[in-house]
Amino acid sequence: MPATAVVVCPHCGRKNRIAPRAEGIPRCGNCHNALPWVVDATPATFDEETRASIPVLVDFWAPWCGPCRMVSPAVERLGVELAGRLKVVKLNTDEAPEIAGRFDVQGIPLLVLLRDGAEVDRRVGAHPEEALRAWLTPRVGSAPAPASSATA
Repeated sequence: MPATAVVVCPHCGRKNRIAPRAEGIPRCGNCHNALPWVVDATPATFDEETRASIPVLVDFWAPWCGPCRMVSPAVERLGVELAGRLKVVKLNTDEAPEIAGRFDVQGIPLLVLLRDGAEVDRRVGAHPEEALRAWLTPRVGSAPAPASSATA
């Protein structure tokens, strides 16, 4: 059985259980709005978590990295703001050196944007939230996915 996460809907406050999936986006079972899709991946779950029908932003980080701790809240806020248009996958590079090598991680924090499993763009270093928003918004589109997508 795939791992699930509990996400609180920012619109109605209802708790929803969501699992990794390749198709659709998670929606609140109560109000049907798109849910923020922000997950922590492990080496065992990374490939499954990065398969999605919407763009995936991978946040490569480490617990000892000060700039990573500065960027992480902004990335999570953008995941909420861009719910239905973006999935955020956070990966601790200390726990996943082979995946970091696969993505040629040379420095952290590193944000890699994937679409259909392929890298679209990347940003290394600590950038302000406004700069990250300006970078992401044109790459993920301006309208949320239609309500007919998969539900929670």
